[in-house]
Amino acid sequence: MELLIASLASGLAGFIDSIVGGGGLILTPALFALFPTAHPATLFGTNKGAAVAGTAFAAVRYNRQVRLPWHALLPATLVCFAAALSGAWLVTQISPQYLRKALPFILVLVLGYTLAKKELGRHHLPQFSGRKEVLMACAIGGSIGFYDGFFGPGTGSFFVFLLVRVLGYDFLHASAGAKLLNTASNSAALVLFTFTGHVWWHYVLVMAVANILGSFAGTHLALKHGTGFVRSVFIAVVSALILKTAYDAFLRGL
Repeated sequence: MELLIASLASGLAGFIDSIVGGGGLILTPALFALFPTAHPATLFGTNKGAAVAGTAFAAVRYNRQVRLPWHALLPATLVCFAAALSGAWLVTQISPQYLRKALPFILVLVLGYTLAKKELGRHHLPQFSGRKEVLMACAIGGSIGFYDGFFGPGTGSFFVFLLVRVLGYDFLHASAGAKLLNTASNSAALVLFTFTGHVWWHYVLVMAVANILGSFAGTHLALKHGTGFVRSVFIAVVSALILKTAYDAFLRGL
């Protein structure tokens, strides 16, 4: 029964993740509810094992339909992987507790800016080219990749927002690029959790299939309905992230 519920949660997480990120809102709490006595690192590792399958599948599928700037995103992906490893190492040395309380306010700013700028991300108008685009993409990959390794909630949504706001991508191109970067950061975390023995592979293999199926459905809808649909889902997911992270930071345990 636990495997069935975890797989259903993984499928829904893959669906959300494939559009704008935020699948951790669903799968991580589900794993903690199903296995309350398990070591948190094991649940995070198992979550990453399933998530990396869905994000990788979504990245491949988007690439078939959306023209991505590989000259910028490929170096950014490598930087993202290295940065996520560094963040994952740092979290073993210091606590990310201060980020927990700041995160809801950062997300409120992201949501407020997106709502205020009605045309934000509706048109694909890249702001940079050549070496400058590579450097800006690497800065995004490195900073959010480090954040993902160190803390994590909302990583996919931060990737989407920065690709839209900084690089000038529309929401569909930003979501496609975010899947590539998020695959790198998830893979880095999975490597670390694997080496420390914190992955339940017998769960991951089934949950990964469910995550891919959810990802297939999500990418299908995103590609079919385009930028406006992705923007709407982004607003909904960031709103949910604000509520969830605010609860975790200020209300949990009261």
